[in-house]
Amino acid sequence: MTVLLHISDTHFGTEEPPVVAALQALVREQQPDAVILSGDITQRARSAQFAAARQFCDSLGVQRLLTLPGNHDIPLYNVVARLFSPYGGYKACFGDELEPELEFGDVLVIGVNTTRPERHKDGEVSAAQINRVVKRLHGARPEQLRVVVTHQPACVMRPEDEKDRLHGGEAAVQAWARAGADLVLGGHIHLPFVSDLCARAETATTRPLYCVQAGTALSHRVRHGSPNSVNVIRWSPPANGDARQVRVERWDYDLADSRFELTHPYELALGE
Repeated sequence: MTVLLHISDTHFGTEEPPVVAALQALVREQQPDAVILSGDITQRARSAQFAAARQFCDSLGVQRLLTLPGNHDIPLYNVVARLFSPYGGYKACFGDELEPELEFGDVLVIGVNTTRPERHKDGEVSAAQINRVVKRLHGARPEQLRVVVTHQPACVMRPEDEKDRLHGGEAAVQAWARAGADLVLGGHIHLPFVSDLCARAETATTRPLYCVQAGTALSHRVRHGSPNSVNVIRWSPPANGDARQVRVERWDYDLADSRFELTHPYELALGE
């Protein structure tokens, strides 16, 4: 079995130390094969915040790490840096690749940089990015779980969150579903949920594709009554002609126990 830990919106600079310690403990317990951090790593894209985030990621001791920048990882008040080096701080700590991939064994994870310095907090996926992911998905092996990662959500559950939805997201999920994607991971709105895009009238896809959103992993900036939360994804390729299925678990931070606890398990039926 392959285990992925999906975290988002750590917002270093606003992190809560007890929650940081609890997430480190969860990693020791669950021993994930990879960690996926889907943006808003820092609160204000400051060098000290990036350094703290890098130190945290290294402290987890997980060999495979995929990170994406979020809108908070681009300078807001430093106008010169925003114009001429918007990803300078991010790259200094997490490398030059803004659209990284992970491929190992039975998993393929494709990162998509949906931030745009000129859009402030809004995200966008371009036709070129959609097509790049489609091409990569077409090259996936049958036994692989196929995961796409964005920062802004590819779908939303509440009408009031529509303004935060990824621009171009509708075209993206349709194309990626046809190409064989299984999960689209995201963050940004600090609202954890799992949505079956095949069953949603406004975004119905012809093949099962699930939007898996993470809440804020570490920050005190919790919203919508949701606690700090992360996702654990468990995948084993089917054997003997069994149907493809993935388990997605939402783990919420419990203030009373100072630990992350499993609260919402999902068994998701996948397409071929």
